[in-house]
Amino acid sequence: MNRVLFVCLGNICRSPAAEGVFRAMAAQAGVDCTVDSAGTSNWHLGNPPYGPMIDNSNVRGVDLTALRARQFQTADFAAFDLIIAMDRANQIDIEAMRPQGNGTPVRLFLSFAQDSTADVPDPYYTRDFDGVLDLIEQASRDLLARWPPK
Repeated sequence: MNRVLFVCLGNICRSPAAEGVFRAMAAQAGVDCTVDSAGTSNWHLGNPPYGPMIDNSNVRGVDLTALRARQFQTADFAAFDLIIAMDRANQIDIEAMRPQGNGTPVRLFLSFAQDSTADVPDPYYTRDFDGVLDLIEQASRDLLARWPPK
């Protein structure tokens, strides 16, 4: 399992941060994988990640400036081995698009961390970019420790 897609609502905060953080940690750990991100909405298509998320990620050595928002699509079920939702609402939206007979796992991101029932809060609304990056870093470490995930 080496193709991972992170999904949030707008693909401008949580999922691009998860893509950037996980990609950097995987490379550092020598894990060969393909990493991408998407949003369940089409509000920000083609836009870069949200400025404060870019800034807070840069402080941690993760550059998100090349990323652009895209919308999750049915074809992603075949293109990825694991789809990771940032919250339960995203997970429900993703599952609603699942093609019949497809078995690609869709997991909550924090299910890889200590609190498997929690959502990654949306910093676009909470303004807690550092707190969200802390959660993303922890869940990324925990996912890599269980690589390949099941």
